[in-house]
Amino acid sequence: MNEDPARHPLAALAMYDWPEVAWANDTLWDFLRNGLVGRGIDAPMGLSRDQPYFGPWRSPDLLLAQTCGYPFATELQGLVQLVATPCYSVDGCNGPNYCSMIVANRTNGPSSLADAGDWTAAINSGHSQSGHWALRAAFASEPGAVSPRRAVLSGGHRESLAMVAAGAADIAAIDAVCWALALRHYAGTCARVRVIARSPMAPGLPLIAALATPERTILALRAGLEAAMTESRLAQARAALFLSGVEFLPPAAYQRILDLRTIALGVPFPLIGD
Repeated sequence: MNEDPARHPLAALAMYDWPEVAWANDTLWDFLRNGLVGRGIDAPMGLSRDQPYFGPWRSPDLLLAQTCGYPFATELQGLVQLVATPCYSVDGCNGPNYCSMIVANRTNGPSSLADAGDWTAAINSGHSQSGHWALRAAFASEPGAVSPRRAVLSGGHRESLAMVAAGAADIAAIDAVCWALALRHYAGTCARVRVIARSPMAPGLPLIAALATPERTILALRAGLEAAMTESRLAQARAALFLSGVEFLPPAAYQRILDLRTIALGVPFPLIGD
């Protein structure tokens, strides 16, 4: 078990931990935890939900968390280990890769990326691959595209979607998994927007552990994740989260995100209040 009683291992799965599927993440973690404890590895009873989604990423006690690919490829380099990349069975995902759906207000928003107008983009965070850099890369990759005049911070994909649906913003990039969750749980909001494009594909949101995590713990986490993808008792939880598998990509695969950033930098996004 944990050799230092003053240390408390930390686990969080906050990136897709919407209230409607929190039970599924808890079920998945219970399975993973039981496997770890069975191998003599200390693991927390439950998932951490008492800090911002990015809070656990830099903790030296991090046992497992999911992060956005952009922070993993930039600020978290040298601080964490790549454990695995989940795969999701939704439109816009292909194995461990995914894209963002570019959505616009159905009534007043653009009908394509080439529509010129006084458009406002909602972005969830400046450090988000799926909500910020993917949107800019989509415009940069589309011949004839006309980028929005300004961008506003929303704080999250659900908030970006709500802003576009309400007309407070005209366009946003929504992570393909979040879009699938929204279609299932917020159909009324989704009905007020439409998908007008997709971003280029990139590796999905990685599962990470602290840099000092022992190799045997990393191997146990990977074994547990593989087992979770076929365990019959987890079928409902996997379906709720759209989980279909897990792959073990090399960290170098996330260079794709830095390459897309280089492309995206060609599209200015004047951020209101920045």
